Amino acid sequence: MMLNLTLRDASTGPVLHVTGDLDYEQAPALRRHVEQLVLSPAQRLVIDLSGLEFCDSSGITALLAARRHAQTAGADLALAAVPANTLRILAVVGLDRVFTILPSAVT
Repeated sequence: MMLNLTLRDASTGPVLHVTGDLDYEQAPALRRHVEQLVLSPAQRLVIDLSGLEFCDSSGITALLAARRHAQTAGADLALAAVPANTLRILAVVGLDRVFTILPSAVT
């Protein structure tokens, strides 16, 4: 399934809604999209994964790159509505303690 990225603004900062597969073929699109975001200190970039169908190691790497991009700007990053299978992978490799994980995206 193709990756679809939709950006909207919230009071805390941008919210990027991800739908589809975040895999080897699609992960570079997420990286490019996030790298183009101009973040301000104290903002929080929320990546809403409620529509995520599949995520492999390339997708996890793209999420880590997004976190690094936010940190470089002095901003925060949170993952929202992480599907159970992806959350399990994050927990197994210890990334559930690296990422801020929200039950749902802020409005």
